[in-house]
Amino acid sequence: MMKKYLIAALLPMPVLAMAADAGEEESWNLKGQATYIWQRKSPFSAAYSGPNSLGTEAEKSYSFSGTLFFGYRLAAGTELYFNPEVVQSVPMSELTGLGGMLNSEQQKSSGPNPTFYRARLFLRQTWNLGGETTWQESQANQLAGNLSARRVVMTVGNYAMTDIFDNNAYAHDGRTQFMNWSLLTHGAYDYAADTRGYTWGAALEYYNDDWVYRVGRSLVPWESNGQKLDTRIFRHFSDQVEIEHSYTLGGQAGKLRLLAFHNRMISGSFRDALAAAGGATPSVADVRKEQSMYGAGINIEQNLRPDIGMFLRASWNDGKTETYSFTEVERSVTVGMSIAGTRWGRADDVLGIAGIRNGLSQAHRDYLAAGGVGVFIGDGRLNYRPEDIVEAYYNVRVSKSTTLGLDVQKIFHPAYNADRGPVLVAGARLHVEF
Repeated sequence: MMKKYLIAALLPMPVLAMAADAGEEESWNLKGQATYIWQRKSPFSAAYSGPNSLGTEAEKSYSFSGTLFFGYRLAAGTELYFNPEVVQSVPMSELTGLGGMLNSEQQKSSGPNPTFYRARLFLRQTWNLGGETTWQESQANQLAGNLSARRVVMTVGNYAMTDIFDNNAYAHDGRTQFMNWSLLTHGAYDYAADTRGYTWGAALEYYNDDWVYRVGRSLVPWESNGQKLDTRIFRHFSDQVEIEHSYTLGGQAGKLRLLAFHNRMISGSFRDALAAAGGATPSVADVRKEQSMYGAGINIEQNLRPDIGMFLRASWNDGKTETYSFTEVERSVTVGMSIAGTRWGRADDVLGIAGIRNGLSQAHRDYLAAGGVGVFIGDGRLNYRPEDIVEAYYNVRVSKSTTLGLDVQKIFHPAYNADRGPVLVAGARLHVEF
């Protein structure tokens, strides 16, 4: 379960609901959120720059998102959810130059004009199988009601893969927690998504007391990092499986999650691109064909005290082919902690500190060193080092529904290049739930 001391201040507040008291199931609810993030990058030095480099000059960026979360109970155990969303943003350097991007609210397709779209439209079916009953509070995309410790849950429709897979109480939501893309989920988890972060698919979960087993298949983009999805789900697809175990260590609650994924799509491999170039500048776009990507990750969250929690993620993918949906990371380790402000008399405030180390496969390094570029990175050449990032944020609870956050990130070896950086980025975030 989510750790109440650390995230109670961040959970959505119910506004319109048919159930007022615990024990009475909601028949519908409506909630919303709005998030504005501003960031500024200080100038930094670089021996050279390429077509997809982070700009060396001072830059500012912003993002805005607004979402409505509508839920309706069609029948006992059957729920329908619909999320219209609007986004607007201006990224730094046209969203290039980093593996661990600075703001997980930045989308590949967003721009300075507001864009309205459907973020989610999915059906959730729950079959309660018995065991201890827990009351589920009303939340965004969750109707209040009783859930059994043993149950089967099926989700079908339009949603984000990270809605279901690779959750973490302390590093999973850029609207209220860490902002860097590498802390949203596993850095090497090239999860299926369009340019806005959503897909269509189906997932099945089996809850058995302290264990959860998940499996899902979803649509991949028609082309690398594209908006259009490939509907040939039996030919091109993304499969994932996850095992989750809740436990107690030293009297404190924790969770362990193991994830594996397999993507089948039309993509270009780095070795093929290098061979085809014959000494010229390689391009994965010239050698795309039907092939697979495999990856895995481990995810741990652990309470150290009632007001302190830590997390650790480690992930890997085979690194043979171009990044298809997420970001250009093929090995990643992240570790950090969240601390509630109880000790300094601000129980609803949260301090978060995390470290990130991102890496690339040897094939990807050789491709970049030869002048190749990807969707996000490509300095024209490469003096390889792992991309190291430190991020810290502090959330101030302004009111029951409003949080103001301050954030700082320092990036060493941006885009895995020791000839560039380090880079310092300061940010501020306003988050409102209603």
